[in-house]
Amino acid sequence: MNKKLRYLGIGILIFCGIIFSNLFLQWCQNDLSVDLAVKFAFSWHTEKFFLASLVLLVLFLFLASLAGSLIVGASLYSLFIAMIGFATYMKMTFRQEPVYPDDLTMITQLGFFREVLGTGLFLFVLILMIVVAGLFIYQLYRSFFLAKNKQIMRVIMLCFSTLGLVYISHFNNETNLLRQAYNKTALWIPYSQEMNYYNTGFVGGFLYNLRVDAMEEPDGYSEEAIEDIAEKYQQEVEPGEDDDQPNIVYVMSESFSNPEHLQGLSISGDPLKKYDEVADQTYSGRMLSQNYGGGTANIEFEALTSFSMELLNPQMTTPYTMLVPKMAQLPSLVSLSEDRGYDTTAIHPYDTSMYKRQDVYSTLGFDQFIDQDSMDYTQTIENNPYISDEAAYQQVLDTLKEDQTPQFVHLVTMQTHMPYDGKYDNVNYQVTGDENNRNIEGYLQDISYSSQALQDFTEELAELPERTLVVFWGDHLPGIYSDRLQEQNSTADLHQTEFLMVDSEGGLTHEEGEVTSPFYFAPNLFQQAGLETTPFYELLLDLEKILPAFEPRMYLDNDDQWHEELTLNQNQQEIYNDYRLIQYDILQGEQYSLQNEFFD
Repeated sequence: MNKKLRYLGIGILIFCGIIFSNLFLQWCQNDLSVDLAVKFAFSWHTEKFFLASLVLLVLFLFLASLAGSLIVGASLYSLFIAMIGFATYMKMTFRQEPVYPDDLTMITQLGFFREVLGTGLFLFVLILMIVVAGLFIYQLYRSFFLAKNKQIMRVIMLCFSTLGLVYISHFNNETNLLRQAYNKTALWIPYSQEMNYYNTGFVGGFLYNLRVDAMEEPDGYSEEAIEDIAEKYQQEVEPGEDDDQPNIVYVMSESFSNPEHLQGLSISGDPLKKYDEVADQTYSGRMLSQNYGGGTANIEFEALTSFSMELLNPQMTTPYTMLVPKMAQLPSLVSLSEDRGYDTTAIHPYDTSMYKRQDVYSTLGFDQFIDQDSMDYTQTIENNPYISDEAAYQQVLDTLKEDQTPQFVHLVTMQTHMPYDGKYDNVNYQVTGDENNRNIEGYLQDISYSSQALQDFTEELAELPERTLVVFWGDHLPGIYSDRLQEQNSTADLHQTEFLMVDSEGGLTHEEGEVTSPFYFAPNLFQQAGLETTPFYELLLDLEKILPAFEPRMYLDNDDQWHEELTLNQNQQEIYNDYRLIQYDILQGEQYSLQNEFFD
């Protein structure tokens, strides 16, 4: 009788623990609102809440059976849930975006987490992780000496829970019973992962973003269709000058944007004065970013490949980590440069493993990757922990001066990465209109230093004997603006950063008010600079004429009007479909277009 009561008590404790952990995830997702978490679980979405609890139970049983101890399994489970919940709260706060399955690959980025959490909290979490890991290893050793009947029960439970997790991981399979159970009450919203998580719960949204193809196959996809597209745009290519091989430098500047574009914010001083002095003399404007407050790798993916995130499945949240490393070949500006005799270099003054850049850059075809450990210049400014833009530009200049071979250099800066408060002892700018003034003021000082470094860089390029073309852009706005300020601005306003293109010989004309998308950078640069394009770039130039900029739920027409839905006439739809077929062919299809020099 006592044993039955004991088992009953353990079962009740496990049940309560699973329910509480599920509520905790909802609490973190809903901005620490107990009311919203409880209503989601027991009023609005009860069925989905208990389906999620079943998933969490399988995870708990796996950890407990693996360790051979309910207590150690509970410790591992609790630590995992606590970390996921906290990460969700932080990501929702700064980026209005939930944690995705692929975000778990960042667990090894200890330097990044130390900077985000602060040294004290980071050390506490690290010590806690070490203690729990040590406890798990110790218990794992002891588990081999369990009694035979307990060992048999443990192995059975481990097998069943492992099979359960594998089955759950195929959530996006149409025949998956768990997915079918969710479908009875779930309202999936493909264009908004944030709303998916709100409507189906953290676990449901998380599962929705597991294994998925890059794109759905478009109607009419075939080898013949790709050949027809290649032939059509091959006829539009105009050759450039044979001996013109200028250096090309891409600079993706972390969080670089103009806060004065935002409604409700008042700034004293002009932090972008030096940037504007450069931009007003050349081809410049604004760039439409897919994300607010983050998503750097997605913007980089678009800029280097000229493929759009808008065409991908919504669950393909980060191609750099979910797609590119698995590919043997991916045409891009990097591969095109190499085919035309360029040396190609990537420079990122940070960790090489962030967003799997080491693997991604290898797939893209970079000859070398210079990171924070291999840079010759690592100076920082005052209390800023990140390598300065000035130092990064000096590394670029040295690369350009190494030999006479034309160079393609891709720089991803870090100086203007968050956090912003406390970086500089003297801040020359003041802000009114937002409760996060200290962060914004620190950010203004950051972009002021960045603007000065950019101007100095372009002036030094003009002294080089070789012609050099530069594309500079900010990847996204910083996630530092209050909800109240964000509500005063449109979605498009919160997704527009600065961009410019510079010719060291002054060959680019200034155009006012241009709004573009990063996948248009390469074809625009080639056209503006008089370089020979490719059939693929000609397709993009035709697409830009009908859609000057677009991302999911943000479409800019030729009348500078923004739309949430894509509306095209028959001729426009044909161009859009051509682009979609080519992108599918490369990212998910048979790569027929690689065989007919479409990207050369």
